[in-house]
Amino acid sequence: MRSKIAAIIPCYRVKAQILGVLARMGEEVDRIYVVDDACPEASGAHVQANCRDPRVTVLRNAENLGVGGAVMAGYAAAMADGCDILVKVDGDGQMDPALIPRFVRPIVNGQADYTKGNRFYDLTHIGQMPAVRLVGNAILSFMAKLSTGYWNLFDTTNGYTALHARVARHLPMGKVSRRYFFETDMLFRLNIIRAVVVDVPMAAAYGDEKSNLRIGRIVGEFFVKHARNFFKRIAYNYFLRDMTVASLELVFGAALFAFGLVFGGWHWWRSASVGTLTPFGTIMLSALPLLVGLQMLLAFVGFDVANVPRRPIHPDLPEREGANA
Repeated sequence: MRSKIAAIIPCYRVKAQILGVLARMGEEVDRIYVVDDACPEASGAHVQANCRDPRVTVLRNAENLGVGGAVMAGYAAAMADGCDILVKVDGDGQMDPALIPRFVRPIVNGQADYTKGNRFYDLTHIGQMPAVRLVGNAILSFMAKLSTGYWNLFDTTNGYTALHARVARHLPMGKVSRRYFFETDMLFRLNIIRAVVVDVPMAAAYGDEKSNLRIGRIVGEFFVKHARNFFKRIAYNYFLRDMTVASLELVFGAALFAFGLVFGGWHWWRSASVGTLTPFGTIMLSALPLLVGLQMLLAFVGFDVANVPRRPIHPDLPEREGANA
């Protein structure tokens, strides 16, 4: 039986591009949900007045909820209509709808629970990306590796995604970040339920559309949220759900490293302030725990990198909600 595919298109200031995106939707898409996120250009009304595709349903948010809020409204409608795979495509024309089969295929074949685009896969296409976005995405992607645990992924802010509906039902949608942190927060919550995520190579496409995302403005906010998710992920995966040798490496490694750093720093400051040499024994008492602690922390990172989920969970999930991350 063929999976029923839904395309969710959040709309905010995309009136000039949305009809072109809809016109390029292939026959593999069964339902299309255009979510007007309180768009000041009335994109939803524009679609209703000018699009005759029977697959299209226009949803309206009473207030602007951000890209995450719009996508989750589309997810809810698609799941209520019995759709199996939920594909998120932006309405600004940067994401080619012809790629949808490529995003859906790993999920249908049982190789993934969630797929996302990666504009960095083919280095020949990176030159099309503005320099600010290139640097910003590299920084954000590295922070996302730490906070989400998906060390094998890149371009984590890429919004071209596909998700199995059964997995979506097990995510705490009410807790997922609703604005620009949405895609990265989704990855964090997918890791908590051990979902398999796969990158899908795609070309970067930039036309005359204007992005509402300002990298410089959100890096600080993202850093705080990444730090929060990192500590939550470590607590969930290494102390609440399970305890392994890596858990001990993290605890003792952090304790030894902190002791060596504080002890050595204090004695260095005291010796420097009075103009005396630090005794060799004191140096060793600082250096040894510092080096051993660092080695244990690196061993933990190595374990974490190898601990990326590899077995898709959607074939075994019951049709119910229940995630609490």
